[in-house]
Amino acid sequence: MTDNPLLILLTLGIAAYVFKLWLDDYRQTEKGTPPPGALPGARRTTRTAVLVAVGGALIILGLETGGEYALDIVEDQSEITVLFGVFMLAAAFFEELIFRGYLVVQNRGKAALIASIIFFSLVFTLAHPFLWDFEGPENGWRFWEGVLTFDFSLKAWFSTSIVFVNSLWFYTVRFYALNATRSLIPCFAAHLCSNLGVFGIKAAQGFVTGWW
Repeated sequence: MTDNPLLILLTLGIAAYVFKLWLDDYRQTEKGTPPPGALPGARRTTRTAVLVAVGGALIILGLETGGEYALDIVEDQSEITVLFGVFMLAAAFFEELIFRGYLVVQNRGKAALIASIIFFSLVFTLAHPFLWDFEGPENGWRFWEGVLTFDFSLKAWFSTSIVFVNSLWFYTVRFYALNATRSLIPCFAAHLCSNLGVFGIKAAQGFVTGWW
């Protein structure tokens, strides 16, 4: 996890700009004139689809929190700042647009869809640094001088498993029957509530250390 406030602020700015582009495509589609090359999932969906998506994400979050207490790994959590908490909310949009929007095989049959969901969920999971960590070099841009380490502790495996389950759920709410338009709105809502819930729980447990 990055602790560089400038990098986080830059990422937030990019996320806000891309979200505006997605919102513009959504509005054009609502007017009946979807723009060519519109960003994926920029379509209306039902309230039920969103509520079910959020409910499932909160259930997974509850299982995660309960599991950490049951396994006695609560104290092994990482600390974050308020600024990083805001970054987590922006990451929810970015990750959904990239993974649930682009990284999936559609219109090739159900087997190809399911296989791609599992494969890209693994990619999504391994992109989260629980089993590994990369410490950049003091020289900054000379990334090849950084140090890659691995962590195969119970906490690392547990958190990684939860990310995988979350990814499967986010893909599910993109393609389940309740979301006939294949909108990304249920994915955004579910991921946003999940990350917001994680931040709230960390704050209650004393793992939010400051503003930045």
